[in-house]
Amino acid sequence: MPIILEHMTVVFGFTAAILLVAGPAMIVQGLIGRRTVSRELAQQRISFPAGGDLPAWLHGYAGVAVHTGTQARAFSDLIADHVTKATGGRTYAEIADAWMAAGRTDERLTRLRETAFMGQSLRGALLGAYQAWQITLLVIAVGAAFTVMGVAFLAMALQN
Repeated sequence: MPIILEHMTVVFGFTAAILLVAGPAMIVQGLIGRRTVSRELAQQRISFPAGGDLPAWLHGYAGVAVHTGTQARAFSDLIADHVTKATGGRTYAEIADAWMAAGRTDERLTRLRETAFMGQSLRGALLGAYQAWQITLLVIAVGAAFTVMGVAFLAMALQN
């Protein structure tokens, strides 16, 4: 029986060591990722309009600079709202089809197609920042869980 306990102590200790290295490393990498997303967003100098130019569901963001993934998601929703209004609810693909059917010469459809394309491209980039922000949160949370599990395994190793 003592040999089994000795092996368990080694297994628990080894597991604790791995988790106590991986957990904090993940937390640090998650925090670095968040800082990178924030820095990249700040460099774009995107700000919500101040005043009453925002839909009611975005009033809390009036005049706020976009520095977080959550703010990037909200701004992408603002872009989607503007694109929907500008295109009458039509998608880029629908407008492009109409433009091609009109012989690619309709200037109004050309401008509308460009508006839809640029709006959806900007929205996609901001949603990418939001997704990166969410992934950093997940990495930080998993790192914290690994750290707690590492402490638990270390406690079990020290008890044996």
